[in-house]
Parts: sequence; structure tokens; C-alpha cells
Amino acid sequence: MFNIFKKNTMDEIIVKSPITGKIIKIDEVPDKVFSGKLVGDGIAILPQDNYVYAPVNGEIVQIAPQKYAIGFRTKENIEILIHLGIDTVKLKGEGFEVYASKNQRIKSGDKLIKVDWDFVSENAKSIISPIVITNMEIIKELKIIPNEYVKAGDDLFSIILKN
Repeated sequence: MFNIFKKNTMDEIIVKSPITGKIIKIDEVPDKVFSGKLVGDGIAILPQDNYVYAPVNGEIVQIAPQKYAIGFRTKENIEILIHLGIDTVKLKGEGFEVYASKNQRIKSGDKLIKVDWDFVSENAKSIISPIVITNMEIIKELKIIPNEYVKAGDDLFSIILKN
């Protein structure tokens, strides 16, 4: 007999929005590396606030020397990349103020980076910022939370890992 009260055995991991702004589908990002999901799958945000926050509890595993990207790893070994704008490597760190460091333990909601989006929009291809899971091979299901707009800290997507 089917037990409707049986606990779901698949643990769902929630990734919070690191940025306040308008949701953009990953296949609409103006960069083929992201729109083609060559780096991973996820979502993008058109920012409407200057701060970037940690989307998960975990560890910072990379910060680009030019400050435009930051990577995380959760205790479940999910790897997340936040790429701030498109073609922002050429800004050589200008417009980005980083408050975190590589190997730092972080909690969801920790303030990590301040971005001067006006400067970035004037000097880079786009301010659209992808948030992607870079090790999709361990992911069973990635569910985008259906929103048109998110505030930093809102649920962005949920993940179920492969067994």
C-alpha cells in the first residue's frame, strides 16, 4: 500500500539568490559559453543591487584575480560559479570590491562582493550574471524556482543529487 506520509528520501539542497534582480534564462545569456551550458547549468540575473552574497553554506574555492567570478563548494560537493557580467575579465578588477578570500568558509547570505554595475555596464558586454552548477555530473535534478524577479536570499533553485 502507498504510504502518503513516507518521508522523501531524496535530500533537496536549496541555492539562494546571490543577487537582487530580474531572472534571465541561462539560454538567453549573451555568451555562448553560458547559453550553451558549456560551463554548467543554472540561471542568470540582471542585477538591480550592488552587492553579491553567498548563495550557500560552504567554502570559496576560487576568486578570479580580476574579481569578476567566484566559485563555491558545498559540503555535498556541489560546485557553484557566480560570473559577474559578461566579458568582465577585461576590466582587470576595476568596478569590483571583494570582501572574501579563497578557502574562506561562508554561510548563505554572507556579503562577498560589491559591484559598480554602472561602470561594468559602460565597459563590458553585459551586466547579466550567470549562476551555474559546474559539476552537473553529480546532479540528478536541478529545479529552477519560477520567479521573474528575486531579492538576494530568495530561493533560486533546488538540487537533488544522484545517489
